[in-house]
Amino acid sequence: MKQKTAVLKALHLFREAFRGEEYDYTQGSLSKAIFLLAIPMVFEMLMESIFALVDIYFVSKVSTNAVATIGLTESVVTLIYAVAVGISMAATAVVARRIGEGDANGAKKTVAQVIYIGIFVSLLFSWGGIYFAKDILGLMKASPEVIEEGYQYTQILIGGNITIVLLFLINAVFRGAGNASYAMWVLIFSNGLNILLDPLFIFGLGPFPEMGVKGAAVATTIGRGTAVVLQLLLLWLGKSKIQLALRHLKLRWRIITNIIRISLGGIGQFLIGTSSWVFLMRIMSEFGSEVLAGYTIAIRIMMFSLMPAWGLSNAAATLVGQSLGAKFPERAKKAVWQTSKYNALFMGILSFIFWFWAKEIIRVFTRIPAIVEIGTLSLQVFASGYIFYAFGMVIIQAFNGAGDTQTPTKINFFCFWLFQIPLAYLTALYFEWGPLGVLVAIVVSEIALTLMSAYYFSLGKWKKSKV
Repeated sequence: MKQKTAVLKALHLFREAFRGEEYDYTQGSLSKAIFLLAIPMVFEMLMESIFALVDIYFVSKVSTNAVATIGLTESVVTLIYAVAVGISMAATAVVARRIGEGDANGAKKTVAQVIYIGIFVSLLFSWGGIYFAKDILGLMKASPEVIEEGYQYTQILIGGNITIVLLFLINAVFRGAGNASYAMWVLIFSNGLNILLDPLFIFGLGPFPEMGVKGAAVATTIGRGTAVVLQLLLLWLGKSKIQLALRHLKLRWRIITNIIRISLGGIGQFLIGTSSWVFLMRIMSEFGSEVLAGYTIAIRIMMFSLMPAWGLSNAAATLVGQSLGAKFPERAKKAVWQTSKYNALFMGILSFIFWFWAKEIIRVFTRIPAIVEIGTLSLQVFASGYIFYAFGMVIIQAFNGAGDTQTPTKINFFCFWLFQIPLAYLTALYFEWGPLGVLVAIVVSEIALTLMSAYYFSLGKWKKSKV
């Protein structure tokens, strides 16, 4: 009977989270608040990761050059993601703080300024993408054949990056306001449309023209663009705390400068993290293509498996922002540790799975023995630090949710650039540990990041962050 009651409660919680009913996250049960926010955020993270997978799946049936075009373009689009993620951190922090303060009008003014910033930034990138697509691919060492076949893909994707930027930013304000289900449903809709349009435009099915790799960019841009229109309709007509009206659309430079100030730390965090992976990839390439392939497969599996953990971490960011706004710093602190425990439980289960079934998981992607061997080793070593990752991810996002993006930026800089990269070089090449040296450096640096984050979090200065 008790088990049946627990199942019914869980189902009710899922239903409530998916419906996205209004809830005061500064009051009541923290466990309920965490799950109401985390469930849609987990699905949102999973939906975001599907975009690139879908494009690669269909384009791989066109040509090798087409796949190369997507890979090279995505590496450039990472810069756009960096800016979008940084601004989105600021957007979530400021909107959450205003909502926690009970200042819905201030939150709405912030949303309008976030959109203006997004439009301005995306136009700068669009100009470069439209007029310098061939040069961009050339700088990435693409062959003349790849450039000729794929430059239009680059033009469309970067030229239409406003859909990427606004999708990120508006979903961030939904999360900050506690309307996480809006962000989830928008991405489910967008992904569904992309999956439908990709084969139509790529292969020219029915009345649609056959565009090849260019069709993937058209489909993705339409999918994201339609989602942005849906977001704007929800902001204008939806029943949320951040429903906009004409009076909120006035330019407010004080709010804009505040958002930019906070976002700089978020951009720095993203760039530091992604660039450190590039250096590690370069070191790993010293050991041959099979080692590189196994490592790459393991990284992709790890990143996909971490999506639910990122969803929980984003939930903590919203709870911290709203609790600080409501003048409940102890609730914010408690929310971080409670979310960390849930995340540790999830990551612990993943760790167990990867330790004992890593080889079987890698074999889903390849049967080449050498690749399977290094992929298995990589997953198992990564898994040895998963419990630490669980706490580190939540605490870093807690800083960001409080509006203190500078502290995690400094921690990332030390742990990744000053510690992880030199350690990987020494262990892998100087001490001749080979690929294991890189893997050990990753785990040790992530543990160091968690310990440093926990220490600075315990000092409590984040409670006084001004947003």
